[in-house]
Amino acid sequence: MSELTLSRRPWHLGALELPHRIVMGSMHTGAETLEDGGASLAAFYRERVAGGASLIVTGGLAVDAAGRGGPDYAVLTEPAVVERLSHVTAEVHAAGGRILAQLFHAGRYAITGGAWQAVAPSVVPWRAARGELPRELRADEIAATIAAFADAAVAARTAGFDGVEIMASEGYLLNEFLSPLTNLRDDEFGGDAARRLVVPSRVVSAVRGAVGEGFPVTVRISGDDLMPGSSPPEEHDGIAVAIAGLGVDALSVGVGWHESAVPTVQLAVPKGAWVAIAERIAVALDAADAAVPVIASNRITSLGEAEAVLARGRITAVALARPFLADPAIVARSFAGSPALVNPCIGCDQACIDRSLVFRRVSCLVNPRAGRETELPLAIETRRRIAVVGAGPAGLAAAEDLVRRGHAVTLFEERERLGGQFALAALVPGKADYGEAVRAAERRLRAAGAELRLGCSPRPEELADFDGVVLATGVRPRPIDLEGALAPHVLDYETAFVHGVPEGSVAIIGGGGIAVDLAASLVEPSDPGRRAEAFAAVHGVPGAAALAPPRMPEARAPRLGAAVTMLRRSGRFGAGIGITSRWVALAALERAGVRMRSGIAYRRIIPGGVEIEGSDGAVELVPGETVVVCAGQEPNDPLGAALTAMGIRHELAGGVRGAAGLDAVRATSEGLAAARAITR
Repeated sequence: MSELTLSRRPWHLGALELPHRIVMGSMHTGAETLEDGGASLAAFYRERVAGGASLIVTGGLAVDAAGRGGPDYAVLTEPAVVERLSHVTAEVHAAGGRILAQLFHAGRYAITGGAWQAVAPSVVPWRAARGELPRELRADEIAATIAAFADAAVAARTAGFDGVEIMASEGYLLNEFLSPLTNLRDDEFGGDAARRLVVPSRVVSAVRGAVGEGFPVTVRISGDDLMPGSSPPEEHDGIAVAIAGLGVDALSVGVGWHESAVPTVQLAVPKGAWVAIAERIAVALDAADAAVPVIASNRITSLGEAEAVLARGRITAVALARPFLADPAIVARSFAGSPALVNPCIGCDQACIDRSLVFRRVSCLVNPRAGRETELPLAIETRRRIAVVGAGPAGLAAAEDLVRRGHAVTLFEERERLGGQFALAALVPGKADYGEAVRAAERRLRAAGAELRLGCSPRPEELADFDGVVLATGVRPRPIDLEGALAPHVLDYETAFVHGVPEGSVAIIGGGGIAVDLAASLVEPSDPGRRAEAFAAVHGVPGAAALAPPRMPEARAPRLGAAVTMLRRSGRFGAGIGITSRWVALAALERAGVRMRSGIAYRRIIPGGVEIEGSDGAVELVPGETVVVCAGQEPNDPLGAALTAMGIRHELAGGVRGAAGLDAVRATSEGLAAARAITR
């Protein structure tokens, strides 16, 4: 029997009766272009409804052409879009779900590539616009935009949607009208807080009037822009009260702008960091006798965490977004009492948010089939016996896909534990979810009947009896050709992660993602409670430790950052880390005092450190009682040549195919591709 009693309670969103309080929140997928008639988007949503989602909010659907966030956004008011979305809603309804269309206008956040000019309340650029300036909306254009929201709501109803969500958060157009940072007008639409509220209020009223009282209307509002000089908390509270009084059926609370210096969704953000802000909105609504359901969101990754939010008593429902990418069946598995089988969102952003920002189709690192449901169906196939050699990210992805399609899988792993590079990542402070992803994968594989042989390196002849082999033996640390590299105080990164680094100063040779992770493991606290408290203190976020576990004694005391130096010949530190996470990781190291030196040449490693030569020719000793080499990887391929020579059919996946440019997204994607190829 599951203990998720509060999450299971039915509730009403206007006229909609919903069976539980978990909402699949809005996320852009890239399939909103509907180029295939909506089939991909329909399949994506249908699989999640089958997995327990009862209410879905779409990714943003632009209310007019200027409101598109980029080239892969649909304009909801176009007849062809309505027709294709009708197919999407029909599929959701056939599966037993309900779906809201998010009415979206990007405002100055539109990335146009010169194809059109972004519009905004005022001419205020932002850094990602690459020098493009938005155009200030005229009064008549504002009226037309308000009408476009109403028209889009009617179009959504025509397309079969069960309601709409008006996007007025995260720095998009309506949020821009509300903020003194982006609304510099001095007319009826700006100049003080009351006038800044005019356009969003008129949009809500126009939408409500267009669709009538029986059609659910929710608004995604900002609880805190996390931008110095923007609306203060009491103003956000007032906005929420005013919007609630216009006949909306719920308020969904978001936080932050794309350009904020405070991370909001990355792995470094504590679980439930923004719950207190949504609760503040709920309290303000109650105090003003304007109570409507409040939906909390952002960095809530499991139904257990959602249950904890609901237990605090102020929130009506909880929206999860990326966790539905990681596991379409997150609700069904959790309600069935099997949360340990859930494929967890690890907060990496690499295949989801990072891709959406550059207009690539969204997927998921731990579930590379996400977004490709029509291309990669799960139909049961002729049963084959397949060996998967290597249980890192690529091997696990291959094994899982194979067993889900009915094949008999034997998974070989030379170590006594699964995970490969994921197992190392799990040792980094804040990345414990990587380890949980491995443990959950192991449980699912065992439950599906896969045979796991740990501590076992198969001989080529042992693999001859299988119908095919997926070779996913990964990578090993690349050695460096440098005087002193074999000295006893020099470690490779794998040894450093697994066995630890002795006390004293540390010089890290290399500046990529692994080096950044290693530096973090040396200088950052590992205890989640302490990390949550530190996040709240650094970013000034009250309540950011709301769901954090109690502080625990540290297994090791973090080093002073000044004792750690990262070195690289050239290029950016953290190259290869995803665009939404790199700046967060480097900022944390900088706050800790880690030194970063680039534009240097290595001379030799000696006792006490690394001798380098600067661009001016000066020779310097970088302190390092221990030197850790994070200078890349090379394929670990003990079997490929033998399998080829013996004519044993096999496919390569992950690092064994090539270490250059390797990341976990590529590894899991190749694992999935190899699983399909070997059974074709």
